[in-house]
Order: sequence, then structure tokens, then C-alpha cells
Amino acid sequence: MSVAVINSRAQSGIAAPMVSVEAHLSNGVPAFSIVGLPETVVRESRDRVRGALLNSHFEFPARRIIVNLAPADLPKEGGRFDLPIALGILAASGQLDQQLLQQYEFAGELALTGELRAIKGSLPFALGTRSSGRSLIVPRANAKEAALAQEVTIYAADHLLEVCAHLNQRLALLPVQQQDALSTPSSALHGDMCDVRGQAHARRALEIAAAGGHSLLFMGPPGTGKTMLASRLPSILPPMTEDEALEVAAIASISQQGFDYKLWRQRPFRAPHHTASGIALVGGGSTPKPGEISLAHHGVLFLDELPEFNRRTLEMLREPLESRKITISRATKQAEFPASFQLVAAMNPCPCGHLSDPRHACRCTLEQIQRYRARISGPLLDRIDMHVEVPALSSGFLMRDDQQARPESSAAIVARVEAARERQYQRAGMANHLLPSALIESTCPLTKVAQLFMESAMEKLGLSARAYHRVLKVARTIADIDNEADIRHEHLTEALAYRRLDRRQIPV
Repeated sequence: MSVAVINSRAQSGIAAPMVSVEAHLSNGVPAFSIVGLPETVVRESRDRVRGALLNSHFEFPARRIIVNLAPADLPKEGGRFDLPIALGILAASGQLDQQLLQQYEFAGELALTGELRAIKGSLPFALGTRSSGRSLIVPRANAKEAALAQEVTIYAADHLLEVCAHLNQRLALLPVQQQDALSTPSSALHGDMCDVRGQAHARRALEIAAAGGHSLLFMGPPGTGKTMLASRLPSILPPMTEDEALEVAAIASISQQGFDYKLWRQRPFRAPHHTASGIALVGGGSTPKPGEISLAHHGVLFLDELPEFNRRTLEMLREPLESRKITISRATKQAEFPASFQLVAAMNPCPCGHLSDPRHACRCTLEQIQRYRARISGPLLDRIDMHVEVPALSSGFLMRDDQQARPESSAAIVARVEAARERQYQRAGMANHLLPSALIESTCPLTKVAQLFMESAMEKLGLSARAYHRVLKVARTIADIDNEADIRHEHLTEALAYRRLDRRQIPV
């Protein structure tokens, strides 16, 4: 038969849509063309495939070869189609038995020697193969990552000849063992909360943020522990579910740095520098790639020195904070990436950093302070659930060695966090920070006294309707930590205390 069809997959965001690699041989002037919207790297596979076949001692047909990548309107990129194209040519020319081809999907870049090289996005590929019910053959370098997708048979090969021997039923490839890799995550990667001395108010805010998934802004002088606190948030977050871990790994798999197997089931912690561009933060490029907000999916995005970020870059966070996804549109492509991240930011109270610091006198004028804080727009600030002050600690307190006053460890805190999350999922099927407006009234009911209190607070603090809803969600989380069914007055009072920057007056 002069036509062969091989199953493969493209990459679109974190999805892997099906692609049929159709190879057709016909009489005429020898030529080799690839159609079906291939990008430059895919078009270059003609030379890689020709070299790999010849150096593997196959016959390269001296005929007119047309390879069609269907569907034709889906962009194809990367070297992943080298292996399926080579197999298609071999099958169409009668050098490969076609009997088993439809049971498999194939991906792999070919060296000129016929060796198989790793590709990006093998995990999304494997997840797509699982849904089709077929088996997957990939380069050995991708086998461990692809095997994270359970309930799909993965075969690994080092060379084109191994794949052909398997398909011709001469020497079978062995399935990759899908281990439970997948040990319980350790908090050692992110440090432990017992390392944080003092700052009881900030520690309490961090626990509430972890329990409800709330965004958080720390404000205080330099060296007060803002970064240390933020970096320890992943250590008190609940463990990821299997589906969440697969989503995080799939995003890392298609990113520039690739997936690090050692980070399986670890909550991501991303801390981009304040010089990061908008594309670096939210994603983009001529071929859309995930940005920091997607790489922080189901984890923490930490923005240190928040006012130093470009204002336009920060404004790009407003929509993902609400929608929990980002859609990147280009002239010929569109890609959607998940972005359900927990935002933690830190900033100084003023340009010199010493406002309200008893150790140093502040040199800033009121106008300079207002201009500095105005770098963060009101709409973005409104979307941050909690604004917490982190004061300077005395040197005597830091140097005190009191074992009895040693702070709680992350293990003790995460137990309360998990219990609070469990109550939230039993009540509404989601964490409190995700509650839509329609569910806030039923999940966060207020007594008449509490309503009057909130009306007075909104008037005095100048809270917006969005800020009002966020205060209610935080209060609901505080009640969940306390194992209380109803939101009490003290829960509202504490939640309002975490709206530090909603005060209309700037202390000097």
C-alpha cells in the first residue's frame, strides 16, 4: 500500500489535540513535501527523517512523497513529528508492517543517526493518549515523565530500529513501569514556619490565607521577614490532588525549563524579579508559552517589591485573578493556560522603607508616600484579599533563645488548614476564595448587628462592593478555622483588620 496513517498529537496550550500523519508515495519526479500548516522545525524534519532512515539502513523511496498533517488548520510545531513521519514513509513503502500501527501513538525527534531525542510536552501527550485508549511510544528520555499519566501503556525506545522491530513483532519493547513516584511532598523545599520568630499577626494572616486560598499583601520595613513568611506559605498549603499535580506537571512540561520530576506533587512557588515583562508574567510570544502566573498554577506567585513592577505589567494580573485562566491570542494562534494561583506580594511602606520603623527615621514626605503607593492601582489592590503590616522586631527579641516560646511548625498549622478546607468543600464544593457572588449570601450570612457593623465599616474605610465580598470570604475562612458554623462579630473584626491599605489616611 502506498498510503499509511500514523497517530500523533500536536500541542495547543496544555492540550494535545489528535494529529493524523498521512504518508503517500506516488510515481513522478522524486520529491518530499510536508503539508498541513507545518512550522519551520516541522518542515526541516524532511532532512532529519531522510538521514535517519538511510543511516538506519532502510531504503529511502526515490518517489514523490507527500506527508499530510491533519487537521490542516491546526498549527504544528516542534520535532515531535519526526518519528511518525519516518514510520509513515516506511509503512507506505512496505518496509514496515501496518498491522499494529493503529494501536499506538508516536512522538519523538530523530537524530541523523536514527536515535530518538526528547520532546517537550510528553505528559500532555500521554494524557491525550490515555483518553484515546491507545498505547504510546516515546523516546526513553521522556518515558518517566509520560508515565505520570496513569492508566496508559507507555513504551520507551532509544532508536528508530527498536520501534520498527517492535512493530514488526521481532523484538518487543517492554512497557515502562508506572511507579507511584510520587511520594508525599516534603515541606523542606520551602522551609518551615517554626523558622519565623515573632510576627504573630502575619503568621495568623498566612494561616488564614492558606486555609481559604486568599491573596495577601505584606507591608513593612526592610528585613522584617516578609519574604521569609511568603516563601513558607507552600509548606502550610494542603497537599495537591492527583488531578492538580498532573495539571501543574503538564504546564511545566511545555514550559521553557521543562518538568523536573523531583518536584512532583510540590506546590509551585514562583518569584519573578520586578523587572519581568508582561509576557514573562502572563505568557505569550509568537508561539504562546505559559508565563509565571500559569507556572504558579495551584501554587504561590510571590511578587516582592510590588511597587517596583511596571504598572502596566501589574494591571495584567487583574483579569487572571478573577477568571483563574489566561487566554493568549495571536494572529494565527490562540492558547489558553490555567492560572489558578495564590498571589502573595510584599512592599515597603514608603520609598525609603522606614515609615513606622522605630529603629530608623523616615525621610519621605506625605506626597512621596502617596506617589509611591499610587504605583499600585486601586482596582488591583481591591482584588487582594488581605493587607497585612509586618512591623520591625527588636534585636533583643530576635536574639532571645526561649525553647518554650518556639513558634508552631508547618505540620501543626497545616492540620488546621486541611480541616478548614474540608469544611469549605463540604459546604460549597470549593475553597472560600472561589465563592461566586451568588453563593456568598448563603455561605456568609450576617446577623442584623453584623450587617450594621459592616455598613459602618464600609463607610468609614471606603470599601468597594468587591472589597466587601472579600472581607466576608476572609471572615468565613476565620470561622472555618475556629470550627464555627456562623460568622461572628469577632470574625468580621479580624477580617477588617486585614484590609490595612483601605484606610483613607496614610500614617506618617
